[in-house]
Amino acid sequence: MDNNIEELAEMIKELSEDRKIPKNVRKMIADAYDAVMDEGQTEKTRLSTAISLLDEASSDQNIPSFMRTEIWNLVTLLESVLNKL
Repeated sequence: MDNNIEELAEMIKELSEDRKIPKNVRKMIADAYDAVMDEGQTEKTRLSTAISLLDEASSDQNIPSFMRTEIWNLVTLLESVLNKL
């Protein structure tokens, strides 16, 4: 796996364990981590799935605004890696 993707996966995992985020949103973020780590899919598919899940998580109205920004930053980083593939 690409080094950048590994770093992003770790960032997603850390965010999924943050107790300041509602449980249902943490679950979506954890699913995004699982998608990135799914070696049965191509890198493009894994990143696209993770982006979609994180985008959905960021739209939850119960999430604190600073966490929404954190998720958007991750999505931006994932999209930049995806565009390089």
